Amino acid sequence: LESGAMLRTAGGGFMRWSDAAGDREVERQLRWGGVKSTERAIQKQLRSYRGDPSRLVDICREALVFGSIAELQRCVELVAADKEVQVVRVKNRLDIDFDSSASAGYRDVALNLEIHDQLTASLGVEHHVCELQLIPFAFAKLKSKEGHRRYVKFRDHRAE
Repeated sequence: LESGAMLRTAGGGFMRWSDAAGDREVERQLRWGGVKSTERAIQKQLRSYRGDPSRLVDICREALVFGSIAELQRCVELVAADKEVQVVRVKNRLDIDFDSSASAGYRDVALNLEIHDQLTASLGVEHHVCELQLIPFAFAKLKSKEGHRRYVKFRDHRAE
């Protein structure tokens, strides 16, 4: 990743992809994004999308962490320039006009993407939408298990 992106490690720290790529032992230390749980997917579909499953686009997701906004912006530019990627939606929670009270103060940029290449076509998933979360380092440090528990309480209180 030319943008300087970092991934979370199993130990809770962060590592640049460029430092891990190609070293299988080091790559095993990375914590890859997961798939949204069935319970949460159903909950979000009912609470946020009035039962419309076609609007649920973040079942498959990955998070990249950036030490600077310039690095994050560079990543957006690289994704947008990739001929095999179609950006379906951008949710910019870094925008000055974004009401951060809706996210308990959390900020990031979420890109909803389709990947159109030979592999996705052969698997029949070229129109599957996934989410790429681009997170400033300061906010990524706050995404701990305890921080997530607090966010879930906040979200449930708002019935989202």
